[in-house]
Amino acid sequence: MRFVLVSIFVATLGLNCPLYAEELTGTLQQISQASKIKIGYRQDLPPLAFEGKDGQPLGYTIDICSEIVDEIEKTIGQKISVEYIPVTSKSRFDALTSNKIDLLCGATTRTISRGKIVDFSQLTFVTGASFMTLAKTDISQGFEGKKIGVTDGSTTAVSLKNLLTETGVNADLVLVKSSEEGFQALNEAKIDAFSADQVVLIGLAMASARPRDYRVSPDLFTYEPFALAVRKNDSDFRLVADTVIARLYRTGNIFQIHDKWFGQFAKQRSSAFQALIQINAIPE
Repeated sequence: MRFVLVSIFVATLGLNCPLYAEELTGTLQQISQASKIKIGYRQDLPPLAFEGKDGQPLGYTIDICSEIVDEIEKTIGQKISVEYIPVTSKSRFDALTSNKIDLLCGATTRTISRGKIVDFSQLTFVTGASFMTLAKTDISQGFEGKKIGVTDGSTTAVSLKNLLTETGVNADLVLVKSSEEGFQALNEAKIDAFSADQVVLIGLAMASARPRDYRVSPDLFTYEPFALAVRKNDSDFRLVADTVIARLYRTGNIFQIHDKWFGQFAKQRSSAFQALIQINAIPE
């Protein structure tokens, strides 16, 4: 009887112990060996991921990734440092597949085609593409003959081209390298509107000195499910990320993170976000 109790006790301890080094695989093994995780982030997508005045990464998904770092330390049984590496819309996936970063933390839309080169975590946010104009700009007659800026290489660019074709609207698309460049072009009247995910547009307006100078359309013309990206076929590492995200949803702690970054301009959480939390609150 004593042997059975001891065996049960030892087995129970094993459930709470970190993995041994030889049991680690893929990204977890690399992180353990380097005692460091490299996190890729976008510098210009507030309030999801952006660079603060002190040069440090900030935002909704940055906070989620910080929770994931804590879980990684528990999993591998050691403290690790964090190196944040700026990426762009075009470079982000190459940075992940070439091992320049270990985790892509930002506003990345999960798509089937992208799933051929990287794997995705559970969804972290949901939004859709919309339009931003200067408040003084009259667009009551629509976008016929207008110049619309959109980030090159984004899913919004593809959807916007399709939308204009389907509706027969003759507008000029102006491709920009980043949301920041598009926002600047709008302020300099080089474009009449800038199109991006609505949450990104709101973030740009709120980060400006005069938020009331901008108008963001309440209408969405795409569905954009955001997720974190990890290297292909690395199920152990992806499971760590999914464990953290599901726990944040189950406990409701995700609402604290959400309200921290969106509460100042979104008095109520969207129904889409509420549904996202309920659907993805996966049991332990």
